[in-house]
Amino acid sequence: MDLEVLRTFIEVMQQGSFASVAKERNIDPSSVSRAISGLEKELGVRLFQRTTRKLSPTEAGISYCDRIAPMLEEMERAKESIAASKEPQGTLRVTASVSFGLKCIVPLLAEFEDIYPDITVDLLLTDARLDLIAERVDLAIRLGQLQDSTLIIQKLMSTQYFVCGSPDYLKRHQKLTQPQDVADHNCLLFPLPGFRSCWIFRDGQAAISRISVRGRTIISNAIALQECAIAGMGLALLPDWLIKQDLTANRLVRVLPHYQVTATDFETFGWLVYPSRSYIPLKVKVLIDFLKQHLAN
Repeated sequence: MDLEVLRTFIEVMQQGSFASVAKERNIDPSSVSRAISGLEKELGVRLFQRTTRKLSPTEAGISYCDRIAPMLEEMERAKESIAASKEPQGTLRVTASVSFGLKCIVPLLAEFEDIYPDITVDLLLTDARLDLIAERVDLAIRLGQLQDSTLIIQKLMSTQYFVCGSPDYLKRHQKLTQPQDVADHNCLLFPLPGFRSCWIFRDGQAAISRISVRGRTIISNAIALQECAIAGMGLALLPDWLIKQDLTANRLVRVLPHYQVTATDFETFGWLVYPSRSYIPLKVKVLIDFLKQHLAN
């Protein structure tokens, strides 16, 4: 039995579409359809119910997938074990949020590809939480709280949030000496729950102040908020990994530096996330080590 056909079958099960698998492989959808039809003929059972609008696995298809998926994974594991003494290679699908990816991942790609010339990096920058299995993602970098306990996670870095503004903005507006002063300023807002309406401050004695914030600008991208803050449009609550260079260059100034501040949790992290598997491919291992070397605090 052709292993490539079995891999195609597993991918169709995961993605639920001949067209999606074909697009992923850069082949014609009819090739995928023929592969599945040939497998059904060889097995003597129908693996998928097909309509003009939907592709649904049959009970036999689900049962067959459950049996062969671990076998294919074990074969990949054996292949990886044999290749372990060689240089890592293959396509590495990675996903991260748009802002974090542009700021922290993209600047590292040239060095990574110089070190590992046989790895092709397929970087998916999106603020959506992709299904790692369905999208065949090898590694995700995610920020904040994680909810899916079926995934394997490693801590990459600790993060902090700062309230900041441009030197020009701070010269033109009321001086901030305590968290309550923020309520009198125009704030640049992020449209996630909590970020848009309230910033939370904590002083050295662990006293909490919840400050309602208001503003005329709401943007769903952190880099855009950063640029607006530099342009003097108002105060912004931004992560340290994004504005570290701006603070050093005095393009932005951290206000109320004796307070910790957040919109959700004071303990926030960046995470390395990958599908639950019995092994980690070598290409993923080297990227994890590389990212930890460059980004861990």
